This record gives sequence, C-alpha cells and structure tokens, in this order.
Amino acid sequence: MAERPEDLNLPNAVITRIIKEALPDGVNVSKEARRAISQAASVFVLYATSCANNFAMKAKRKTLNAGDVLSAMEEMEFERFLEPLREALEVYKKGQKGKKEVSEQKRKDREKKTDSENDKSREEEEEEERMDEEPEAENEAEEEDVEN
Repeated sequence: MAERPEDLNLPNAVITRIIKEALPDGVNVSKEARRAISQAASVFVLYATSCANNFAMKAKRKTLNAGDVLSAMEEMEFERFLEPLREALEVYKKGQKGKKEVSEQKRKDREKKTDSENDKSREEEEEEERMDEEPEAENEAEEEDVEN
C-alpha cells in the first residue's frame, strides 16, 4: 500500500490534461482547484476500486475485471456512466485486438524472413560443399591420368 497519502494522488499532468479537455478554450483553473480535483479523483478511484474489489471477493477472485468495475459503478449509483464506460471498454478491446493481430503478423513475417535466410544459408553451404568436392574429384581424376 502507499507509504504517504500523496502517493495515492493521480499524476498532476494527467489531471491537468483531463481538465483542459473538459473545459472550453480560454478557461483557466487555479492551482488549488486542480489540486482539489486531483484529490477528488483519487478518492473516487479508491472508492470505485474498493467496491469492485468487493465484487471480485464475492466471486472468490483476486483479480478485478471490467465486470467488477461496471458492477461497482452501478452500486455507487453512477449508472449514467455505464454506457460510456462500456463503449470505451469496447474501443479499448478492439484496439488491443488490433495490436495483437499486428504483433502476430510481425512475428510471422520475422519467422518467414528467418526461414528464408536459413534456407539461403543452407543453399550457400551446400554450394560450398559441392565446390569443395569438385576440386577433389578433379585431383583424383588427374592422379589417375598421371598413373596411367
């Protein structure tokens, strides 16, 4: 757990960015107001996490999942956020799926490249072996000619 109460606060840069995105241009927010919003957001996150953890514990799990968070939001009477939260979760899942597919394709491409490079190396080695064998065969043929 956190050693100091400040450790539980969300990063100021994140809070500032969220505030700027939520307000119209030209609106300034004082340092004290940003700090109050940051503390309120931290308390909200801790409360939501605690409620979600209760749902996970009831299900005899140690890992919180999205369903736990959605249930917690409902229990906390934040139903109006459920639909936007579900939509954001779907967008996130699609983004993760896309990243996974891209990663899988890159891995397959690397394997193909490695396989083709290995094939080329094998072909080059076989060619070198054949070239090494040919002079020996020529030398043997010359020796036979000399003996005859």
